[in-house]
Amino acid sequence: MTTRLTTIIVLTLILGATITGIFLWNQLPDQMASHWDVNDQVNGYMSRFWGVFLMPVLSMGLFLLFLIIPNIDPLKANIAQFRETFNLFITFIIGFMIYIYALTLRWNLGHTDSGIGTAILPAIGVLFFMIGSLLRKAKRNFFIGIRTPWTLSSDFVWNETHRIGGILFMASGLLAVIGGFFGGMIAIWSLMAPMFGTTIFLVVYSFVLYQRETKA
Repeated sequence: MTTRLTTIIVLTLILGATITGIFLWNQLPDQMASHWDVNDQVNGYMSRFWGVFLMPVLSMGLFLLFLIIPNIDPLKANIAQFRETFNLFITFIIGFMIYIYALTLRWNLGHTDSGIGTAILPAIGVLFFMIGSLLRKAKRNFFIGIRTPWTLSSDFVWNETHRIGGILFMASGLLAVIGGFFGGMIAIWSLMAPMFGTTIFLVVYSFVLYQRETKA
C-alpha cells in the first residue's frame, strides 16, 4: 500500500468519524461512558466534548507520528524496505481506533445490548495478527518492532527475533479472537497471557541469540 493511498484512507476515516460525532452531538449525553470493566459495566466517564473529539484527535496525532518516523530514523533506509507493509499497519491501527470510537458512540446512544468487550477483544486479536505480519517483514530500525539492545545491535538477532516474534504475535492474535467469543475473564486471559508471555520470551530470546553470535 502506497503512502498516498494510506493518507487518503486514514484522513477519510478520521474526517468521517469527526463529522459523525458532530452530527450526533445533540443525541449524546453530557457525560459519556468511556471505560468498561471485564463485565461490560461502565466505570469511567468523560465530558461530551472529549467523548466526541478525543479519539479523532488522538488518531490524527498517531498518524502524523507514523508519517514522521520513517524520515527521522537513522536507519530510515531499512524502513523503506518494508514501507508498504508499514503503511498497511498504519491503516489497520487507525481503523481499529475509529472502530472503538464507533462502539463508544453506539453505546452512548443507548444501544447497550451487546457488550463492548465482546466487540473489542476479537478486533484486538486481528490487530495482533497484523502486528505479527509486520514484524516478520520489519528491518532493523529504532522505532518499529522488537527493540531490545540486542536486536538493535545485530541484523542477525533482529531478523531471527522478528521471524519468531511474528509467528508468536499472529498466534496470540488468533487466541485473542477465539477467547473474545467466550467473554469475561476467559477473554481477558486469552489476550493478556499470550501477550505478556510472548513479550518476555522475545526479550530473553534476543539476548540468547546475541550471546551466541558474539561467542561464535
